[in-house]
Amino acid sequence: MVPYPYSEQMSARASTRYSAIIDGVSTSWWVFDSDPGASTIVMVHGFRGDHHGLQLFADALPEYRVIIPDLPGFGESGSWANGDITADRFGAWLRAFLAHTGSTDATVLGHSFGTIVVANGLRGHRTQAIILVNPISQRALSGPNRLMTAVASGWYQLAGILPEKIGNALLSLPLSVRIMSELLVKSRTSSLRNWIHQQHALYFSRYSDRQSLIGAYTVSISHDVSEYAPDIEAPVLLITADKDEITPIAAQRRVHRLFSDATLVVLDGVGHLVHYEKPVETAVAVRSFLAKH
Repeated sequence: MVPYPYSEQMSARASTRYSAIIDGVSTSWWVFDSDPGASTIVMVHGFRGDHHGLQLFADALPEYRVIIPDLPGFGESGSWANGDITADRFGAWLRAFLAHTGSTDATVLGHSFGTIVVANGLRGHRTQAIILVNPISQRALSGPNRLMTAVASGWYQLAGILPEKIGNALLSLPLSVRIMSELLVKSRTSSLRNWIHQQHALYFSRYSDRQSLIGAYTVSISHDVSEYAPDIEAPVLLITADKDEITPIAAQRRVHRLFSDATLVVLDGVGHLVHYEKPVETAVAVRSFLAKH
């Protein structure tokens, strides 16, 4: 595997894998331990990713104990037996996961699709901080890439009605994964671009079954953080990017105003792959925010 180009800025941390049935789902998660008494951050990855996508955040925040689960339907986790995939079900699973791991009072961080899961699951009375990285702050079908979203929706629909073997082959087509990767990466550094493309090739098609994948995709384009923001009482950090084509800055500023207590940080020169392209800068923002909360 190509090493992360900026590995000199942080050391890779060892982790321990755990698994259990949580909210009816065979769930796998990884714990990155720190010094005794360290505060905990639970991190929730984005659509089609798994825990690998947020490991750089764990590496960049060594003073925290970090827990990263694979969401239902992705990575090494299973999915719900009846295939009923909704935003509320992801939110309920997250609350059950936090209770199972003794992390109810932990800081919770979500990236991309993970921000929908976190915002849905943590509405209501809560004092511990929430961190939303590249938040989905407007629905994809009304955003600047709505044409591309419509094409992607047709692609997922087609994959769902084709014979299973052909449908799965379409969903994990290496060319489509590479096109997505090329569109999202903003860095001009060839070593970093190649590393990101490799990460997507390795981990972007590790889903449990196509029904769960298509269900999660439907959730991802049918909901956004703005739905839940007015009902979130916890202090929130929004880490956004000036070149994010999934949710532009104007929409991020609008959703920022919907929270009762939120801080907005904008990272320059990066898009929707903050977790890959600027993990150290993200860690600085997280560290500064948590020092105040």
